[in-house]
Amino acid sequence: MGFYGTTALAQSQAVAKSQSDGKAKRTTSTILVLGDSLSAEYGLQRGSGWVALLEARLKKESIDARVINASISGDTTSGGRARLAPLLAQHRPSHVIIELGGNDALRGLPLQMTEDNLNHMTRAAQQAGAKVVLVGMQVPPNYGTRYADQFAGLFEQAARANNAALVPFLLKGVADIADASKLFQSDRIHPVEQAHPIMLANVWPVLKKLLP
Repeated sequence: MGFYGTTALAQSQAVAKSQSDGKAKRTTSTILVLGDSLSAEYGLQRGSGWVALLEARLKKESIDARVINASISGDTTSGGRARLAPLLAQHRPSHVIIELGGNDALRGLPLQMTEDNLNHMTRAAQQAGAKVVLVGMQVPPNYGTRYADQFAGLFEQAARANNAALVPFLLKGVADIADASKLFQSDRIHPVEQAHPIMLANVWPVLKKLLP
């Protein structure tokens, strides 16, 4: 085989390797978590929140995926909406978990605005090629039954309208048990470390169905 034949073979092998590497990279899932303090480990030791536990669970299940935690304490759906586009461009996620809305309720923001923001974020992520998981939230009974029902329903409506996956209530088994106070920090808003495995258990079955 002459020099040119050797060169052509080497180039062909290099292209094949590049294509193979590209396919390998594309098989890796990238999970973007867009959330508030419930996902940002507020008041917790680093690495003990449900998002960090999700990373550990993925490794345990031998699922090839990386997790980007873009959660910010105090964030609202409006804040998430403003932050989402650059995050999608930067990380190109295959999956987006949207855990926002609780602070909208705490601030008394209009329900229609929260729903519009959830719809916008879901569609933007889907248009970028990501599968979306909406994480639902509920408010305490003192907000009033009508408001509480309407707020909880926003997440189901947004998920149904956009054919997205839904976690009905992130704090199921945490905030709705008889002695819920033991699973919350002194502010009675943020769960303690022991509650985060329960939170992950609410998210995991829904997310796992969407993973390769």
